[in-house]
Amino acid sequence: MPRIALVTCRPGAQISVDRDLPVLARALTEAGAEADIVHWDDETADWGRYDLAVIRSTWDYSWRAAEFLAWAERCGKATRLANPAGVVRWNADKRYLGDLAAAGVPVVPTRYLAPGDTADLPARHEYVVKPTSGAGARFAARYTPDEHETAVRQLARMHAEGFTAMVQPYVESIDVSGERALQFFGGGFLHAARKGAVLTPGTPYDERKIAHPGLEPWTPTPAELAVAERALAAVPEAAELLYARVDLVDGEDGQPRVMELELVEPNLFLWLHPESVPRVVEAILAEAAASR
Repeated sequence: MPRIALVTCRPGAQISVDRDLPVLARALTEAGAEADIVHWDDETADWGRYDLAVIRSTWDYSWRAAEFLAWAERCGKATRLANPAGVVRWNADKRYLGDLAAAGVPVVPTRYLAPGDTADLPARHEYVVKPTSGAGARFAARYTPDEHETAVRQLARMHAEGFTAMVQPYVESIDVSGERALQFFGGGFLHAARKGAVLTPGTPYDERKIAHPGLEPWTPTPAELAVAERALAAVPEAAELLYARVDLVDGEDGQPRVMELELVEPNLFLWLHPESVPRVVEAILAEAAASR
């Protein structure tokens, strides 16, 4: 019997409920596996007893990044970890967008402001400020040039807490065509969804946002699939990926660009695509079997 750990985090006021987790655990059990839901920071967990640990909803990891990355390294030495610790480390810092751009992948233009850097912010267009390590739009906000002083205060707060900020032009197409999330699992395309704009004007950076407003099923275009596949091909250890989510928006030229690449703990939206559950279970069991 394959033993599988579905890795999550402890409940909290700022933590969303993983609607997929009980469904996935039940489906794996029905398929003949021993599936446990385990908190990543459970000091009593014996990771070595599992054939596979699948990171699912460790949605507090960006608040405890160093601790989480150290855990991923330890867990990856004790058992097979999906995704692998090297991928997790690379993807946990959104400076990976620079790596994708260098590889020729179309991405949303991004600049980085580390602690100590001058607050060099756009003066002619709307822009977004957010941390290079973050999830669920935490510490993210949208600004006009007239809101410079508010944005500077956000940067000061982020830098004081040790965060490097990323600055991107606000992609206006999100307000019209939304953001598309293309999911991949077990080496192939799984399903896709589209959501509306997360960052609305005037919403404070430290206010909790709805991470996936207006989520609905989506059929990706050939161009969207092509960009997503190019992005995944540029990932270090790409052949080792069990799962991936590629978030796309339309650039000024109307062509898809990568907004984010989610390889650590992406929400799979299985509740929106229940037909995908058997394929996910099959891929997890195959991954577990490869480690035995």
